[in-house]
Amino acid sequence: MLIPLLLLAQIAAISHRGEHLAHPENTLPAFQAAIDAGADFFELDVRTTSDGRLILMHDGAVNRTTNGKGAVRDMTFEQIRVLDAGARFPEKFSGTKVPTLEEALNLARGRIGVYVDCKAIAPAALVEALEKADMSAHVVIYGGAAFLKAVKSLRPDLLVMPEADSADQLTKMLSDFSPRVIAFDAGDFKDDVIAVARRSGTRIYVDRLGAADNPAAWQDAIDRGAGGIQTDHPAELVEYLRAKKLHP
Repeated sequence: MLIPLLLLAQIAAISHRGEHLAHPENTLPAFQAAIDAGADFFELDVRTTSDGRLILMHDGAVNRTTNGKGAVRDMTFEQIRVLDAGARFPEKFSGTKVPTLEEALNLARGRIGVYVDCKAIAPAALVEALEKADMSAHVVIYGGAAFLKAVKSLRPDLLVMPEADSADQLTKMLSDFSPRVIAFDAGDFKDDVIAVARRSGTRIYVDRLGAADNPAAWQDAIDRGAGGIQTDHPAELVEYLRAKKLHP
């Protein structure tokens, strides 16, 4: 079984959309590659189809990542399921399907944590999916403050992860629903906001993507209090953390 997430004493490696540089993003091959790289979490993006199914897609439309066109919310699950999510990758990924949240959770169970980025999903639907997959104790849930408060009202034990633009906003969030982990991106990873999180004992998960996805930026995040780093280079981050004795 996985260790409860917030008991991890070392730095968590979070694989952004799975390992999506060499694999189609938000697909089972990308998530398997994140597991193989030794990551602690893979991150995924959840949306709801027109017929209420929970599927994985970062964008509001399928255009960029599949051979189809259309908004997820206007398409049925079957319309999305026939699309090829590997169409823009080498031939070995031809026919890769857009997965459901359930499929991703089942792949992860007992092997890796899941960072759930809730793009368009009802709180009750998320809670039901996590309970059905027996993954409630092995996820962190990212989304807007109102959404996360609704999730907490349904399952107070779930680890919700808000993001704050300012120290005052984070202070209010801590008062409103006492999150135990806070998300940061490059724009709001500021010393005054970090200080509020650290004083409260809240765990810090920060994005290090794009130009900031390199060893110098990883170390800067660690030095400033990060307990988890989201990366597009999971194998390299894990190797770096292991060299620093910050990862098993």
